[in-house]
Amino acid sequence: VRAFGPGPGRRLGVPVDHLVPGSKESRIVAKVTSPHVLVTGHPYVDVWQAVKPRALGIAAWPVVPPGRPWKEGVCAALGVAEPADMWRHILSRVDSFADVETPLINAMERLIDFVTEPAGD
Repeated sequence: VRAFGPGPGRRLGVPVDHLVPGSKESRIVAKVTSPHVLVTGHPYVDVWQAVKPRALGIAAWPVVPPGRPWKEGVCAALGVAEPADMWRHILSRVDSFADVETPLINAMERLIDFVTEPAGD
């Protein structure tokens, strides 16, 4: 944020995964206090999880035990060798906003509105 140098007419919008109370992400975000910066996020551990399971042909995202890297656990549960393979699969199955959970869409709309608001703040 400091390197970007936000100010009047130069707003910064930052999307954050897993922005829930008590998370490490929420503690980091709490340090951003500029009125020219909007940090918003979604409750999902990873942006993958914001894709509706039905879009991928699964009933639900696998539950990954705490302490195990989430993407690694998901790949293992779904029988996918590498996260890059899973990411390509996810990208191939998302065709519209209807395939993505509403909290992610809302967060992105807030960021777009914030950074495109006319100068004069």
